[in-house]
Amino acid sequence: MSEPLIVERPEQPYVAVRRRVTLQRFHEIADRMPGLFGWLGQRGVAPAGAPFFRYVTVGDDGQMEVEAGVPVATAVAVEGDIVAGTLPAGRYASVTHVGHPDKLFDVTKQLLNWAAGQGHTWDMSESDDGEHWAARLEILKTNPAEQPDPETWETEVAFKLAAP
Repeated sequence: MSEPLIVERPEQPYVAVRRRVTLQRFHEIADRMPGLFGWLGQRGVAPAGAPFFRYVTVGDDGQMEVEAGVPVATAVAVEGDIVAGTLPAGRYASVTHVGHPDKLFDVTKQLLNWAAGQGHTWDMSESDDGEHWAARLEILKTNPAEQPDPETWETEVAFKLAAP
């Protein structure tokens, strides 16, 4: 894991599919990513950055609402179960992990602990169904079709910080 950094990110439109999953059923959302790229390609829309997983809600019961998303240059008309959104501009705590995705749980825990130790707070609210995040992202920097060895995959973990 790299040293955590605070980075400014601009607003970013995207398209995604959204699903409620657990860690054990995460493949149900991850497996939708190729179809999302196909949907964009059929419409002549090029990705404007690396694909990502956005954790919208993280519940104490292990349930999560997660989006598999792809950045786009401008808003795109959506249909079916494809949704459009915008990642908010602002300050993000970011760390890069190189290795198997099954280590991302530990990377996330380390980033949360680092931020708490630095006195940072997240752009997140809590309710009965869990934590609602403005932007809690895993950005997939490596294309598995080009690099099949998951031990070499690069993933940026970036969480939006609350305004100071």
